[in-house]
Amino acid sequence: MQSLLRNMATATLTALMSMSVLAADLTDVDAIVERANLASYYPGNDGRSEVRMTITDGQGREQQRQFTILRLNEEPGGRQHFYVAFSRPADVRDTVFMVTKNVARDDDRWLYLPSLDLVRRISAGDKRTSFVGSHFFYEDVSGRHPGEDTHVLLETTDTHYLIESHPKDTSTADFHHYRVNINKQHFLPEKIEYMDASGAVYRTVEALDIQDVEGFPTVMRSRVQDLRSGGQTVMEFGFVAYNLGLPVEVFSERSLRRQPRDWLRRPQ
Repeated sequence: MQSLLRNMATATLTALMSMSVLAADLTDVDAIVERANLASYYPGNDGRSEVRMTITDGQGREQQRQFTILRLNEEPGGRQHFYVAFSRPADVRDTVFMVTKNVARDDDRWLYLPSLDLVRRISAGDKRTSFVGSHFFYEDVSGRHPGEDTHVLLETTDTHYLIESHPKDTSTADFHHYRVNINKQHFLPEKIEYMDASGAVYRTVEALDIQDVEGFPTVMRSRVQDLRSGGQTVMEFGFVAYNLGLPVEVFSERSLRRQPRDWLRRPQ
């Protein structure tokens, strides 16, 4: 009996120690940032979602956009493709934004304007400009490469990691630095604060609603606020699906003018 109790106590202690190791806080800031990047932009092999965007200016005037996003990962954390096709309102219908997200060089970004039948390349210097008139930037849609910044772990709480990041190349950033609150459970960033050289927060990005979709924690509602102008943009996501089997041909330049309708439709 004593031997059995001793074995049970040893097994219990081992289990508790294992749980402690599993629950241990991460201290490598680059590892935390990389996990957040994977959770935010790489869930599944590919994905699809429909988005309703509400843009509100500083005077309270609203306008809306609706579009569908397709995404394909070539490898986790590596090369990636985004395709964004607008459906409403009429003045942006059939506008397409497409990104090939590279690792060792600048991303390739295209914008197709159907009213002019014009394909425009978006330069690296334009990635932090307004995404179709909203308070989101082009870079917000496809993500910022973790290697573009240096990161410092400021604080670890029971629920979050607080990280401060500074751009390595200040000529490509409109901010001096930014701080990110990353949820320790699912590693999605829940709030980002962009600061100027004086340390004043002038822009925030927040995840307002996170839900489990097919086993992947997914942001279903997000908001950007411009604290200088008082304007904001809210994006609401619906009909989210993962691992659809998207072919890479969907993300070719040919698809800018000829949309892949079969993949843009809601899966049955």
